[in-house]
Amino acid sequence: MVKKGFVLAGLSASLFCGCTTKTTETAEEKIDRIYNNMSQGERIAQLQGTYMTQFFDENDKLDTALCRRLIPNGIGHFSQFTMNFRKTPDEMRDMVAQMQDWLIHNTPSGIPALLHEEVLSGINGYDATVYPQQIGLACSFNPELAEKKTYETASDLRKIGGMQALSPMVDVVRNPSFNRLEESYGEDGYLSAVMGVAFVKGLQHGDLKQGVSACSKHFLGYGGGGNADKKELMEEILLPHEAILRVSDSKVVMTGYHLFDSVKCVANSYLQEGILRDYLKFDGLLVSDYSSIEQIDDRLDSTMRAAKALNAGNDVDFPEGKSYKFLPDAIEKGLVSQQTLEKAVKRVLMHKERLGLLDKNAKLYESGHIEWDSKENRNTAYQLATQSVVMLQNNGVLPLKKASKIALVGPNANSMWAMVGDYSYHSMRYFWKKEIENDLNPRIVNLKAGMEANIPDGYSLKYSRGCDWTEVVETVVEQGGDPRVAYMQDIQNRKIDSGEEANLDEALKIASESDVIVAAVGENVMLCGENRDRTTLRLPGKQEQFVEKLVATGKPVVLVIFGGRSQIISGLAEKCAAVIQAWYPGEEGGNAIADIIYGKVNPSGKLSVSYPNVEIKEPICYNTSVEKDPRIAYPFGYGLSYTTFEYSNIKADTSATTDSEKIMISVDVKNTGKMAGDEIVQLYLSPADGNKNIRPIQLQGFARVSLNPDETKTVKFEMYTTQFGYYSDNHWVVDPGKYTVKIAASSQDIRQTANIELTGNQRNLDLRTKYFAEVK
Repeated sequence: MVKKGFVLAGLSASLFCGCTTKTTETAEEKIDRIYNNMSQGERIAQLQGTYMTQFFDENDKLDTALCRRLIPNGIGHFSQFTMNFRKTPDEMRDMVAQMQDWLIHNTPSGIPALLHEEVLSGINGYDATVYPQQIGLACSFNPELAEKKTYETASDLRKIGGMQALSPMVDVVRNPSFNRLEESYGEDGYLSAVMGVAFVKGLQHGDLKQGVSACSKHFLGYGGGGNADKKELMEEILLPHEAILRVSDSKVVMTGYHLFDSVKCVANSYLQEGILRDYLKFDGLLVSDYSSIEQIDDRLDSTMRAAKALNAGNDVDFPEGKSYKFLPDAIEKGLVSQQTLEKAVKRVLMHKERLGLLDKNAKLYESGHIEWDSKENRNTAYQLATQSVVMLQNNGVLPLKKASKIALVGPNANSMWAMVGDYSYHSMRYFWKKEIENDLNPRIVNLKAGMEANIPDGYSLKYSRGCDWTEVVETVVEQGGDPRVAYMQDIQNRKIDSGEEANLDEALKIASESDVIVAAVGENVMLCGENRDRTTLRLPGKQEQFVEKLVATGKPVVLVIFGGRSQIISGLAEKCAAVIQAWYPGEEGGNAIADIIYGKVNPSGKLSVSYPNVEIKEPICYNTSVEKDPRIAYPFGYGLSYTTFEYSNIKADTSATTDSEKIMISVDVKNTGKMAGDEIVQLYLSPADGNKNIRPIQLQGFARVSLNPDETKTVKFEMYTTQFGYYSDNHWVVDPGKYTVKIAASSQDIRQTANIELTGNQRNLDLRTKYFAEVK
């Protein structure tokens, strides 16, 4: 245990003692000096990662002999360092301290390692807060709360020595069946960019020496966007990545597993050097997705694959440096130049300098007792969960009436797996290690626990599972992503066992005796997530037949759907009294959904995807047409409330020049119902003169507004004229012409419109300068 007040001894003298060390030196001079004092082996070690687990015995003591044998030149990075241990924050910090102390005092350069972890829904570690999954976060349309969440995450990770996150994923995903949809912000580039920027700002704390470095991924076009034409790619697919780099100053980018123009992204110089470094002027670190260098081309040997990746611009080989260990051979054969190696190593060193890892007497972690799942964290998780839930349908049954007799049934009613998505600690431990963690570290509140704990006086609740997720293995684990799955035994036959009997007759009996049925259905982490593919988006197993039997009792059914993707419920939803899309709502999900069902909280989430009513394999997005798409059950931006809102009195600058900076737009929004609630006011832009160069409709701003009954607020947007632009012939163009701004409750529910005319000459820009409308 690190004693309170413990301070890590100063960094190795070799970091600071060069032949011409100056009293004051720039960061660049410092990096040059350190680099020049390194051997080639030390330099290449900075481009490699490895796992910490192998260096510790069962008593959490560092095996220094093994360190001397495996990492004599040090190591650049430790991969997924919290997920791979089942340790408390204090224990984890103490192990990090041992490791860093050994690196500093027993390797030639004495450079600490950079420890990274996934933080999509909080730290991927034991006892860390589990926030709602990313797709639900997007449905909150609340970047301020998203930023608060990642600020908390970064504060906690930094305490134990973690300074690098492998998040956020900002791929624009337009395929409803994509197995990693849950990690994204959905189908819209603008929303993904706003939420991604907030995520990064929270993580980085405005100062990398205080916060945690973000890593945007997967560059570029993962999840289907790689098939877009160049116009769509530059305007929409690139937007979240571009905004994160230029607005929130993120310094790390991860490429994807996929092909781009028939070349693996990690070996694609057009993406890494052409778009990132030349076009966007990115000066940060490029890292591979796990083992992706090994997948470059199976016709090549390891030396050639390593050379291709480094020459294309990739700096670091995650997770274990298996490919970059062949760099000495590549250099000797002339396949990689010393100049190329130097650029990559110096980028790693500069990143460590930005994080404070190369400071004299660097503070690498905190001393004293460390608490992760704090009361403040749980409150943020609860607030996000209440705002991420989307009510798709309600015939008036919700909120539940007083003195209701409630039947709670379904596979996701009494399960932790309804709350946590992929890349949470629990799901990762099960998928990769087949270890089932309990729901106590942190305390994960499932729907049954939440409804029981929050049930109002006079209500009653009975529970029976009634139905399992599925009785067969429905998921095919694909081999095209993370190659580690190829070595996992029984992965194709793995499903989650609830450990609880699913008694259909008992469930139907309590359902028939109730006033209302709450049926919790949907997916779990073995039915959705990276590498996990299903052939259909209808409810898994026999869940649909189960709901049909519940409907047949004649009692109103409230369908609560959990999972990482939309589920096709056409033919079923019409028979239900209410439908709630809950996604994976995190550790406070049970409390949040219970409070919505009981009416203590007014639902306010809006869909960040177009919710299909038929099987769709091709990309879909609301912005391709203003007409209603018959394949869509619920449109992008849609979500119901327990109250109603009236829009009026739109005002806009009716004319401006293409050279104008901003256009003012305002609208009044009134709560016309009887319950306080939040409305997400959406701003869309459409061409009014048939201009085919911009989308028929495109989100360009939004605001979350809290209103009491009969209260009216004026929402003001300042929209930049560069938001009217489009990509053409390698530059950005703003055309004079007529446009329509639309204020809406969803992409299909337009409440107010105003016409704007841009006059003047066509305006040309080399790069977008403004990305988001400002809300006043």
